[in-house]
Amino acid sequence: MIWELDLFILALVVVCAVVAINIRDLLGAVVIFGVYSFLMCLLWAEMGAVDVAFTEATVGAGVSSVLFIAAIFRTTRRSKD
Repeated sequence: MIWELDLFILALVVVCAVVAINIRDLLGAVVIFGVYSFLMCLLWAEMGAVDVAFTEATVGAGVSSVLFIAAIFRTTRRSKD
């Protein structure tokens, strides 16, 4: 394992989490959440857990993002806060 790469990806994961919490546009939050899931997939693959990485990629970045986007397009895009 390359610890510099792991540290860089972990920093990007933390940045994505903070941005996803603070963004007001729901579609943007879903995109950032997909990026978060993809970065977690990279971390799992780097640690050698390829089965967990594949599951994270299909469920986290794939299916849940598509379902969230479909739900947003059936409702309003911006939050009222």
